Amino acid sequence: MSGSLLAWYDRYARVMPWRVGPADRAAGIRPDPYRVWLSEVMLQQTTVAAVRDYFRRFTDRWPTVTDLAAAADAEVMAEWAGLGYYARARNLLKCARAVVADHGGVFPATREGLLALPGIGPYTAAAIAAIAHDEPATVVDGNVERVMARLHAVETPLPAAKPELVALAAGLTPADRPGDYAQAVMDLGATICTPRNPACGICPWSAPCAARARGIAAQLPRKTPKAAKPVREGTVWVARRADGAILLETRPERGLLGGMPGFPGDGWDGAGGGPPLAGDWRLAGEARHTFTHFHLILSVMVDPDASDAPLRGAFVARPAFRPADLPTVMRKVWDIASGTFGHS
Repeated sequence: MSGSLLAWYDRYARVMPWRVGPADRAAGIRPDPYRVWLSEVMLQQTTVAAVRDYFRRFTDRWPTVTDLAAAADAEVMAEWAGLGYYARARNLLKCARAVVADHGGVFPATREGLLALPGIGPYTAAAIAAIAHDEPATVVDGNVERVMARLHAVETPLPAAKPELVALAAGLTPADRPGDYAQAVMDLGATICTPRNPACGICPWSAPCAARARGIAAQLPRKTPKAAKPVREGTVWVARRADGAILLETRPERGLLGGMPGFPGDGWDGAGGGPPLAGDWRLAGEARHTFTHFHLILSVMVDPDASDAPLRGAFVARPAFRPADLPTVMRKVWDIASGTFGHS
């Protein structure tokens, strides 16, 4: 079965800035483990379309893992802003520095060696090992789960079905061209075996697909209904001095939005406290944002003429303040606050 899929991949492989295509691979060009690793970390819970520009900017600015390891934390976090899940950015730096410090700037070539690096879990280790080193590791993301569920008509709902789907995927992983095969299955799920309206008529695995034969392909994989997300409320304070400086604080390394700059808050995220200074606060509006596990409603309090010394955080001169460096929820807060300041 892998042969028919690889033949399809050789014709229809997606072109991506981090990928060595099948023709180049056949010509002997090897994927750069750094680029494979960086793309896989960026792609976690994020779309290919969203990642392309981030990947290009990162690799233009830090073309090797050694370059990234030497980068300032704040610069990397600023470039990451907008991709979300900021723990990934922190782990990105930890991993890069471990590769440089412990492995001479060379990524381990095996799944087991990769798993020993900070921030690399089973999926990412398997993806790097397969794609960069042609180890026959089993790579299973959401696309592969969907393909396996349909190919074998697995009706057990996710996430309970995960172990079975991984085992089925492992049984199909070939010893020949495992890196191309891993990318081929993911491409199949992303372009043909899509969540809605799968294009079974042009699928290279149409004939052996059990779900297609039973007419239930579009219904799989089944999923256990998710519980409704709770709503969390909080307050955030945005202070501006007469000279235009803006009050910011760096969030704790651990926890939500860890290590990122932001406006002082009241503890909606487990950090923070009361107002950061005794100002003339007024309500500017509400900022709404959805995280993985909850919806957030923030009351945005502003003081456009702050003069007291802050109890926490520090004022940043207006020319040095870049809203683009803020995480998404804080950019939403700034959009509301700056409207009351008369400039952005």
